[in-house]
Formats: sequence, C-alpha cells, structure tokens
Amino acid sequence: MASSKCNVETLIKHAASTIGEGPHWEEKTGKLLYVDILSNDVYRYDVETGDNEKMHLDGSTSIIVPAEDGGYIASSLRKLCHLDWETKTVTDILEVPSIGSNDRFNDGKCDSNGRLWAGTMGYESEPAVNELEKGCLYKLDKGKEIHTMVEGVSISNGLAWTADNTVMYYIDSIPRHVYAYDFDQATGSISNKRIAVDFNQWSIDDAGFPDGMTIDIEGKLWVAGYMSSKVLQFDPVTGAKIRQVTVPGKRTTSCCFGGRDYTEMFVTSGRAGWTEEEFQQLDPLAGSVFKVTGLGVKGLPAPSYRC
Repeated sequence: MASSKCNVETLIKHAASTIGEGPHWEEKTGKLLYVDILSNDVYRYDVETGDNEKMHLDGSTSIIVPAEDGGYIASSLRKLCHLDWETKTVTDILEVPSIGSNDRFNDGKCDSNGRLWAGTMGYESEPAVNELEKGCLYKLDKGKEIHTMVEGVSISNGLAWTADNTVMYYIDSIPRHVYAYDFDQATGSISNKRIAVDFNQWSIDDAGFPDGMTIDIEGKLWVAGYMSSKVLQFDPVTGAKIRQVTVPGKRTTSCCFGGRDYTEMFVTSGRAGWTEEEFQQLDPLAGSVFKVTGLGVKGLPAPSYRC
C-alpha cells in the first residue's frame, strides 16, 4: 500500500471552530457546502472568489445537501429542515425520536433517486467516546416520509453507492466497520449486510476511525480516518487498502470530490477535543478544509434531494 503522490493545500484555514463535516460540491453554483457541527453553522464557499457565506441554525448541524426544487436540506439536532438561503428562513420538516441522551443527526447523503439517508448517534462526551448503539439510519422519501432502515448504530457516518446502484456502503465508526448492503434502487430497500472494510486490522494511528466517505468512478472508496491525518482509498470488494493521502489536520472527518471535472477532493477536519495549547502545538490547522489534487481519479456529482 502506497502513499498517494498528490498535492495537498489548505483551502479554508480554520473553516470550523468545532467539527468541520459534511462536504458537498454543489455543481449548479460551483460552491463547496460544509458544516461546523457544534457551532450550528452551515457554509457555502466560493472556490473562485473565496467568499464564505454562513447560516446559523438553532441546533448542532451535520448535514447540508441541495434540494432540487430550491434551497437546502439540513439537520439541526434530531430535526431535518429546509433552508432558504436567500431569505435565511429555516422550516422544520420532521424530528426523529430520542433514543439516548442528547442524541443528534450525524452524516447524511442522497441516493440517485433523490432520497435522503441520514443517520444519528448517541451523546458524545469527547471525540469518539459516546453512548453506544443509540443511533439509527433513516431514509427520507420524496414525500418527506421517514423510514428507519438500520438500528443499534453507535456513530452513523459515511454513505456511498456504486455507479450501478446495486450496493450501498455505510459506516458505523465505533466498531470501525464499513458495511456493504445490497441496494434496490427502485424501492430504496437494503439487505444482505456484510463488512466491506474492517479498520480493526490497522491501529488508530495508522487508519483512525472510519468517518465520512466518498466513492470514485472506478468504484473505490475514499474514507476519512478520524484521528489519523489521512484519507484512505480501499477496494470494497477485497477490503484491501490501496493508498492513502496525508493532510495537515489530525482529525480528518470527511471528503468529497468536486471542481469542474470532479478531479479535486475536499477534506474537512475537526478541532473539537483539543485544548488551546494542544491546538497550537499539535494540530494548528485543525478545523481547516484541505484540497487534494493530482489523484489521477475522478468522482461523480452528488445527488440532490428530490421532494
């Protein structure tokens, strides 16, 4: 397994003061969407001008995806909301029930049919230490109906689908597993759960906890290894690690492809959990968004939510 020969630059220094997450390249505007979870803020960053717009929500926010009919779908604690960026209006769609103490939504993405898959997690007292098996993976249909798809999740995280829409990949961070499910595109049903990548074969320093994830046009997974400073590429068929990209942020949280031809990768990171001294001495770029180029592979546009 080799380190990737590529270029890594700091795109948005200190983009998040707590946990940067949820990167999504919005093709229509050419802007990078991301969140700062515990600051309750969602952002739209213009890569051409450097302008970084912000909306503040009432609760911790971890998801932002475009809605096909306008605006965005975002999370706020256990709620899913519609955001009108121009008027700064937030309209609640629904709230999922509490299972643990102070549980919240974490990662989420849309499948190719425009359904939003969004997962929750139990209360996190410190990074990667939380109430276990208090989360669920939900599916928000076009009619804004919510369905519970997976229960007993500890930290619901990255999602990805194969190009032929026959397999869905899904991460639960605490058991350090990337799971694969058979996926029915027409109905949005999942079955035949199995482990695609088991992070337990590597140490935390080597690979971290699997966090956010994306997939390239060759069907290989790219997973942010939280606490490892790395984004790692895997073959999900064999579970083998192919290569890794090291970024100057120890708490890498997620990644997505973007740019005009989807050859650029954007990587978010977190700062939460560091003392001010640790931040200054150990991880001075914590919370930044990094841009990776020269990977030699492309991603695909991320779907929007369709009502």
